[in-house]
Amino acid sequence: QASCSRLASEHRRVVAMADKTCTIRTRKFITNRLLERKQFVVDVLHPNRPSVPKAELKAKIEKMYKVDDSKCIFLWGFKIAFGGQRSTGFGVIYDNLNAAKKSLAKHLLVREGILEKKTTLSRKARKERKNKVKKVRGKTKAEVRTGKAVAKKKKE
Repeated sequence: QASCSRLASEHRRVVAMADKTCTIRTRKFITNRLLERKQFVVDVLHPNRPSVPKAELKAKIEKMYKVDDSKCIFLWGFKIAFGGQRSTGFGVIYDNLNAAKKSLAKHLLVREGILEKKTTLSRKARKERKNKVKKVRGKTKAEVRTGKAVAKKKKE
């Protein structure tokens, strides 16, 4: 048993010291002039590594395609293949940020820090407010909708 545990610890050490490299390949590369972007599928080979951070992938793609602004690169939808060592996702490189703001999904822009996320009430709070509006009549209905009725109650 002692020899087994020694072997296991040596194996862990070998894996920890293993190479942290990854290989990036793009396929289905299309230059989309209408949306002012280049779009492609990204294949990442990462043996001895659970996954690769998007920041690292962005840096490598920026160097590969000689992109001026790294904020114009968007990567999403990465799935790790069964058994690991390979991930596949989707990527786009926009010509400029304005083109990205026009056509890219809002949640991806928020994720990259280009747009600010809207701050709204939680789903439960919205439903509670809706039901409270149903119960009141007249002018108080408008106050409940805007949230002023709650403020009035607290003052009293």
